[in-house]
Amino acid sequence: MKIALTAVLASLAGSALAAPVTYEIDPAHTYPSFEADHMGGLSIWRGKFEKTSGTIVLDREQGTGTVEVTVDPSSIDFGHQKLNEHVKSGEMLDVAKYPTATFKGTLANFKNGAPTEVQGELTLHGVTKPVTLTIKQFLCKPNPMTKKEVCGADASGTFNRSDFGVSYGDKYGFKMDVKLAIQVEAIRAG
Repeated sequence: MKIALTAVLASLAGSALAAPVTYEIDPAHTYPSFEADHMGGLSIWRGKFEKTSGTIVLDREQGTGTVEVTVDPSSIDFGHQKLNEHVKSGEMLDVAKYPTATFKGTLANFKNGAPTEVQGELTLHGVTKPVTLTIKQFLCKPNPMTKKEVCGADASGTFNRSDFGVSYGDKYGFKMDVKLAIQVEAIRAG
């Protein structure tokens, strides 16, 4: 009886100590990338954003968490300078007027202790709309070099850019769907 009571108390004490953990997004290992149509199916252009920041809060015991990411749209890189400048202009992202894009969401559908979705809202070009990201891979472990705990994920989703007021090319037959592919790593804060 005493052993069983001790085990129950130890279990309760462990539950009481469990709490959400905050992770800071590592900008050196996080590059949201995307694919967008060019000329109505002629080709697919791929690019990425070079500057991101944000936090992830994860409560493994409760199977909950949140994500807040800020992207600097002026850091866009297609590997084609003229296209980079055009996308930054007022005809598309208008980075002078809208210097940040954000994604705020809730980690959801946990399986085996890992989220499989982020249900959230993307704010782009001054417009906020719901966007769901599917998490294909999620892992937390000690970084073998720094010994700090890190979490990483591979997430993806699709949105219609014209829903955000970025419809350049529509009249030329460009498809408006944009596919996001986001690899992210975050370091435990503190």
